[in-house]
Amino acid sequence: MQTSPRLTRILDAALEGRGPNKDECTYLLELPADSLEASMISAVGDAASRRRFRNQAVILAQIGIETAPCPGACKFCVFGEGHTTFTQSELSLHETLERAAVFTAGGDLYALFLMTMHTFGFERLLGVVDAVRKAIPPATQIVVNLGDFDLAQARRLKGVGVDGAYHVVRLREGTDTSLDPELRKATIRAIREAGLDWYYCCEPIGPEHSARELVDQIFLGIEYGCFQHAAMRRVYLPQSPLAGHGQITERRLAQVVAVVALASLGCPETRNIAVHEPNLLGLTAGANAVYAEAGANPRDVEKDTEGHRGLDVAGCRKMFYEAGFTALLHGDGAASDLNAASLRKEP
Repeated sequence: MQTSPRLTRILDAALEGRGPNKDECTYLLELPADSLEASMISAVGDAASRRRFRNQAVILAQIGIETAPCPGACKFCVFGEGHTTFTQSELSLHETLERAAVFTAGGDLYALFLMTMHTFGFERLLGVVDAVRKAIPPATQIVVNLGDFDLAQARRLKGVGVDGAYHVVRLREGTDTSLDPELRKATIRAIREAGLDWYYCCEPIGPEHSARELVDQIFLGIEYGCFQHAAMRRVYLPQSPLAGHGQITERRLAQVVAVVALASLGCPETRNIAVHEPNLLGLTAGANAVYAEAGANPRDVEKDTEGHRGLDVAGCRKMFYEAGFTALLHGDGAASDLNAASLRKEP
């Protein structure tokens, strides 16, 4: 079997713990997703990631606590102002706590995410976080997925029990959105300076994005030192302004996941790699983290994604088992066995 000497050098180096640089990652992403070479990249991404993270999987869950026509006007988001059909609504504190209780009942959740629109009521959010923190197990971390905020706000979030924040300079930020990429970066710096874990992602990937665009976006996470790196494809939404571009396949997404996993070898701060939305191809290409979801979901036309696009914790656990992971990592650093018997665990 003949393969490119360049590919062999890159993959051999990755297996020795040396991540590829930007030019090498661009080369890896320019290879066709249905090629033998892309399958080799996924296999090495999987092997390197399992070795790095000790074959431990991470289950996360997100509750969308509100919906509204969002002034971020992201052309890929179901809530984007100008094309959304959603109106202003929010989960009550009681509903939020009920969903938090379901997600955390089995003890397998590493972190619970709370998601708002780009503009949000900060004081209300602090109250929700405080109530959730008191209601869920101490071992379960809390992460927020919000619009932009400053260092003082980041410190206040940390003070009420927030452990981390998801924040991304998305692909074509400022072109496919009305948001300022520099303000997004300022929020990332605030997250890092406040001592919060920073969750990042190469997203939302569409067929129109070049390999170099993906690489530049991937390396922003590495250069700023992300706690979690990830890859997410843009979901086809018929009413969205980007619908004409279509959607990449899970096979292509797995190729990107593998490159994220390999490039992240050069980022010691990275503790896990996620794939959005959960799928087995991504979990056999370098990802070891997936998300269960309830409430509002920017990729779902339903008001409540639970039982629709959103997977539950039991579904995440089963998917990890089928992908060959042998343990689940919890928010306090402890791990539990993942085996056939654990699939019968409730919920």
